Amino acid sequence: MKHRRETTFAQRTGIAQWSGARKLGYGLVAALVLTATAGGAYAFSGASASAQGQGSQAHGSHTQAAGNAEPRLRVVATTPILADLVSQVAGDDAQVTTLIPPGKDPHDFEPSLRTVREVAYADLAFANGLLLEPPALAETLRESTAGEVVDVADLAPSYGAELIPLVENIALDAVWLGLRVQGAQEANSVKFTMTDAQGPGDVSAYIVSTFGTPEPIFPSDSGIDLPANAHTHVSWAFSEPGIYKLTFAAAGQPGEEATEEQTITVAVGVNPEEGAHVIDSGHVDITADLADGTIALRDHDASFDPNTTVLAIPSSTLQPIPPDPAYRFLGRPGQETYLLPQAVLGKHLHGEIDPHLWHNTRNARAYVEVIAEQMAKADPSNGHRYQQRAAEYNQQVQLVDDELHAAYDAIPEHRRHLVTTHHGYTYLEQGYGINIAGFVTPNASIEPSPRDVIALQRTLENLDIPAVFVEPNAAASTSTLEETARRAGAEVCTIYGDSLDEHVPTYLDLMRFNANEINRCLSP
Repeated sequence: MKHRRETTFAQRTGIAQWSGARKLGYGLVAALVLTATAGGAYAFSGASASAQGQGSQAHGSHTQAAGNAEPRLRVVATTPILADLVSQVAGDDAQVTTLIPPGKDPHDFEPSLRTVREVAYADLAFANGLLLEPPALAETLRESTAGEVVDVADLAPSYGAELIPLVENIALDAVWLGLRVQGAQEANSVKFTMTDAQGPGDVSAYIVSTFGTPEPIFPSDSGIDLPANAHTHVSWAFSEPGIYKLTFAAAGQPGEEATEEQTITVAVGVNPEEGAHVIDSGHVDITADLADGTIALRDHDASFDPNTTVLAIPSSTLQPIPPDPAYRFLGRPGQETYLLPQAVLGKHLHGEIDPHLWHNTRNARAYVEVIAEQMAKADPSNGHRYQQRAAEYNQQVQLVDDELHAAYDAIPEHRRHLVTTHHGYTYLEQGYGINIAGFVTPNASIEPSPRDVIALQRTLENLDIPAVFVEPNAAASTSTLEETARRAGAEVCTIYGDSLDEHVPTYLDLMRFNANEINRCLSP
């Protein structure tokens, strides 16, 4: 989203102080000017300062390039990561100031009067958007700037970025497994049965009636009757982690068509078999095709061979059995079970988008293109220079992306499991094939429940995870993960999520560090 203003950089040159005064009131601006020299926001004078990770104080209403009487475009960016990307495009033609200091968590940053001053004097402001910035900072941008405010993540999909919705309930972040019949005579009903179940524990499948009563269908001699060419939603429960082999058959009326028996493999809370095609999300039906007598796994567009496919169920589905006596067929009330609930289209989506797009360099390149276009609009005389720097920097990003793939691909597939404090790395999974195996809570601002901690512990145990990862700027919220890792004998390693610091002063440094650290900690 871009919040439009009527003036341009050229029109505002020389009247920035007046613009800020008009927005904030003369007294507040005067106070801010008097206190500005005491310290404050970090200013990047082009790409070189950003690359060195050096912060300098920004003073005055505008800046001038060395040996050039013309004022430079003054830009603010909310986070150090975003400011670094902007500075790569800016070069010496603009001054870039980050509002959130390096090393600070952007989710709980509180703007100061100095923050308001920097925003008020900016010709252009960049925010990540998608609710990454805290409400107070977002309001400061809307109310205090005389320039335009660009929410980069909102515009990035037009340049190739791919957005990932947030998951409201992580226990539902798993495959949805139903039953389907096709190829039968229209007048017939078809009986679906589970003829055998092999595994480390009990397996049950049930449907929930209109009035909320669970009705077991497997294991049962009667199975379930489905109308011809229909499908049904099914809940599945597994009492223990491990590999299950479930055998199914389907038949029409006596003497009519039937399928051969077919075994489906399910990996519950553990690594699937090496070399198998793994399905761990989306909508999949165990499908009986009476026309050709087979049972396969199907989604809306494709069919998968059960002999080479494994359904994977994560430890995050671990839940206590409800106290309602109607669920006694699953076990004792409060006993743990791995549950795939019915009528959930794979993930239960909250309606919001994960804002941490930069963990996939494809999205970062889209950010850079958005930034270059918006800076060129604000400062047309240097537009071609912004576009040229953006293209050159994106070439660097692509080269680093090759390094990242090499580092992640070198980790054995069965060890590519990332466990962190909160759910902020879906784009790393999207771009580099690292499985988000677990985290303490979906949101860093939410305290973990006892169920969250139990599920995390089971994840570390079942997958034999060698290391967990914590962010340097979130040390206060890592005690649960560190204690759980200690009990499981896992190493505690470092990962950078939302910010930069003296160890990783640029975005590319962050991406390289994470890849190397994850490789080091997860490789045998």
